[in-house]
Amino acid sequence: MSEQFEKSVTGSVIRLHPDDNVVIAVHEIAAEEPVPSESITSLHHIPAGHKIVTVPIAQGEPIRKYNTVIGFAGVDIRPGSLVHTHNIVFRDIDRDFAFASEYEPTDLLPEAERATFQGIVRKDGRVATRNFIGVCSTVNCSATVVRKIAEWFTSDRLQDYPNVDGVVALSHPLGCGCATTGEAMEQVRRTIAGYITHVNFAGVLLVGLGCERNQIDDLMAIHDFEIGPGLKTFVMQEVGGTRKTVEAGVAAVNEMLPEANLITRESVDASHLTVGLQCGGSDGFSSITANPALGRAVDILARHGGTAILSETTEVYGAEHTLTRRAVSTEVGQKLIDRIRWWKDFYAVGHDVQINGVVNPGNQAGGLANILEKSLGSSMKGGTGPLMEVYKYAEKVNQSGLVFMDSPGYDPPSVTGQIASGANLIAFTTGRGSMFGSKPAPTIKLASNSPMFNRLEEDMDINCGEMLDGTKTLDEMGQFIFSSMLETASGKKSKSELLGLGDNEFVIWDIGIMA
Repeated sequence: MSEQFEKSVTGSVIRLHPDDNVVIAVHEIAAEEPVPSESITSLHHIPAGHKIVTVPIAQGEPIRKYNTVIGFAGVDIRPGSLVHTHNIVFRDIDRDFAFASEYEPTDLLPEAERATFQGIVRKDGRVATRNFIGVCSTVNCSATVVRKIAEWFTSDRLQDYPNVDGVVALSHPLGCGCATTGEAMEQVRRTIAGYITHVNFAGVLLVGLGCERNQIDDLMAIHDFEIGPGLKTFVMQEVGGTRKTVEAGVAAVNEMLPEANLITRESVDASHLTVGLQCGGSDGFSSITANPALGRAVDILARHGGTAILSETTEVYGAEHTLTRRAVSTEVGQKLIDRIRWWKDFYAVGHDVQINGVVNPGNQAGGLANILEKSLGSSMKGGTGPLMEVYKYAEKVNQSGLVFMDSPGYDPPSVTGQIASGANLIAFTTGRGSMFGSKPAPTIKLASNSPMFNRLEEDMDINCGEMLDGTKTLDEMGQFIFSSMLETASGKKSKSELLGLGDNEFVIWDIGIMA
């Protein structure tokens, strides 16, 4: 793909495959502007990142991008026309999953040859990239208390603990008014448990109200948690109310700080890196620059023994066959299809959500017509290596290489699930410009194009638009992203960390009912 991309940028357009019947505008193309490389003249104004037809397409015929069907012509379309939501019809198409037919094991590098970063080695041997103390609510009724506890620990009050990255509140709207048992409650508890045990937390306070359905004692028992120096619990109705619980929580964090501060970073190999892969605010360039470049970095990470978590189930729909064919086994491939069928046949039935075709307004403005086109790019974040396992939302990841975790396409709950699963770093591609950050695992953001990167440079870490500008190849950009992952894991602050983002992005995916 790298060679094809580098050959295909000619003048004002990008041809992604010889058999495509559309090309992509590198920059705005005016109406009646010649496109010499395709021997056509534009019939309309073509925004940057949008598609322009190169040959006549009759109504009902497929429209191809990357030599993959992304929809069908709703009317006869002439060469030079803009093709977008107004003249492309979304229709489900048959895909050959061909489970494990293209599986090839990752060529792992010997340990002595693996890249390293400066990590924080915990007593149990796990490696952290950051060092936080967390304050987590079991229910929305204790949300204000956990925030007040965390907010007490200003930078001035933490100045004697330079090795502690901060005290973060983990509040959410769930935990009561719902079924006491079942999949929805299991998912809430699994997510909270994933944060309690996250390697980037030196200690956690768990705070409940007392009468909620998500009882602290039940959560502790289900996950075999025990109160100790690194985990303390408070029940507001037992402690004495809001003020007294805040005071008790502040005192408990103060007790944890000296021990939490006693860390040093040391050289560890990249096998200790688990990266959650995200994309948000995608555009027509995301599948050309940022997503395949991140995928190239993932291939490198896997060779070094690391792990990458691909998610956003609604955003691989239509391209899932590219993953099932690379699955390590039929069973793993079938797990992915089972999750997609749950979305299609149960969760999203009858709703105008993207798995049913409709992508959000920002995606459309950026040049993406439907979910088939978006998924082509989104799935590229996973690189080209084998799919090793498929997990439920927030389920603990224990397999290295490329894995998949079921989640919505909505970034905050998707990242929350990935962090609960064990991600100690997030890599987030964006074309329109997503202002996202996360704690306790930091987020690095990858811009798909230079104009957006330059406009939002305070929020963007890496400019993958250099691939369009001709200053970096796909391989060079992939290596640069991998190196940036190691630097960030070693303690270099990402742009979102410098801006203070991450305090409001703990969002548990709610699949239950309110009662």
